[in-house]
Amino acid sequence: MIIGTGIDLVDIPRFERTVARTPRLMQRLFAPAEQRLRLPSLAARYAAKEALIKALGGSDGVHWTEIEVASEDSGRPYFVLTGSTAAVIAERGITTMHLSLSHDAGLAIAYVVAEHVETPTEGAP
Repeated sequence: MIIGTGIDLVDIPRFERTVARTPRLMQRLFAPAEQRLRLPSLAARYAAKEALIKALGGSDGVHWTEIEVASEDSGRPYFVLTGSTAAVIAERGITTMHLSLSHDAGLAIAYVVAEHVETPTEGAP
């Protein structure tokens, strides 16, 4: 069952100007492993975090640095959640989150689907 969906679009040049103007945003928005990435990739990760918040229906209990976007060897992105953010996800019954990212032509986009996948014993009488 789908719990929520979220999508976000980021203007990469605007994002770069904002980070240049306010360098402390890097520490406020991104986990340490993310901070080493190039700005277009960070813009996509920012979009992913915004899309996740939209899929959740709000940001109560969610903290930016507790949402890390990592990548499998294949390049497939996924969320690494910690702290109260992980607790919020669990409390809402979300068992699976699907994430898609892209950036091109000065734009970064992210799409998130938050889902509850029943285990075989959940649906049993």
